[in-house]
Amino acid sequence: MSLKIGDAVLPHGVLLGPMAGVTDLPFRLLCREQGCEMSVTEMVSAKAILYGNKNTEELLKTDPGEGPVSVQLFGSDPDIMAEIGARLSEGPYAAIDVNMGCPVPKIVNNGEGSALMRDPKRAEAVLSAMVRASKKPVTVKFRKGFNDQNVNAVEFAKMAESCGVAAVAVHGRTREQYYSGKADWDIIRRVKEAVKIPVIGNGDIFTAEDGARMFRETGCDGIMAARGAKGNPWIFRELIHYLETGENLPRPTLQEKREMILRHGRMLAAFKGEGAAMREMRGHMAWYTKGMPHSASLRSQINGVESLKDMVRLLELLDNPERVGV
Repeated sequence: MSLKIGDAVLPHGVLLGPMAGVTDLPFRLLCREQGCEMSVTEMVSAKAILYGNKNTEELLKTDPGEGPVSVQLFGSDPDIMAEIGARLSEGPYAAIDVNMGCPVPKIVNNGEGSALMRDPKRAEAVLSAMVRASKKPVTVKFRKGFNDQNVNAVEFAKMAESCGVAAVAVHGRTREQYYSGKADWDIIRRVKEAVKIPVIGNGDIFTAEDGARMFRETGCDGIMAARGAKGNPWIFRELIHYLETGENLPRPTLQEKREMILRHGRMLAAFKGEGAAMREMRGHMAWYTKGMPHSASLRSQINGVESLKDMVRLLELLDNPERVGV
């Protein structure tokens, strides 16, 4: 069963979810190599693009090698969102995604992200304007609701469908939950039953079995791995293999992890410059090495990585974990 969004056909419906500070171009390329069928950029402010903010240029970069990629915009002004959506629809993106689920206070306090779940009328105005203006499919990502007293994902999905949105992605947590507790997959099932457009499920996909179970339990058309891909681009090859065979692939070896970290670091340095790349790689390395022997000692050394040379030296310790902390 494949998932189609515009011209993009995803044979297994397996996507990489957007994560600020994580899903930049180098990471998306690595996930694509491992089988990811579509990815979404880090979220980009429509106002920042409108006013020519230089920081947005890096966020908007794509590469033909990453396959279909959707650009994710956030904002709450229908006119600005429509103008920028139209402008970006001329670009290399398979779809224009709208963020209506970000829980971060500075975004929410500005009436953007998941704050729009409390203002369905404005959300409707934004989506309607964008669908009218864009030459590419418009999709929207949102949550179960703003809090437990306002669970409105089903109504929100119906509204999005009526605006002409091509697909919806639903995270099974409220804004109030952030990323804590357990994702409610039942709300994803209820959304799927309520609309005819494709529904992508998101939340708590950390293993291949999780992905298969989400398909089975919700009936969704696609699954979106996000935090489960941090330090783990292999999750995509594992998901696809499991969906095809019902069998688990072996987890990556220490050597595979070492080679992936090194490639990631070099790609990031070429993309952002060595200093900025190594500051970001500290987080990525902590995720890659989580659960390894002596990982606590290793993490304290990761925080001192300032150059590719430092990173290579630390990676050599992975072959001799007993030397970590020496």
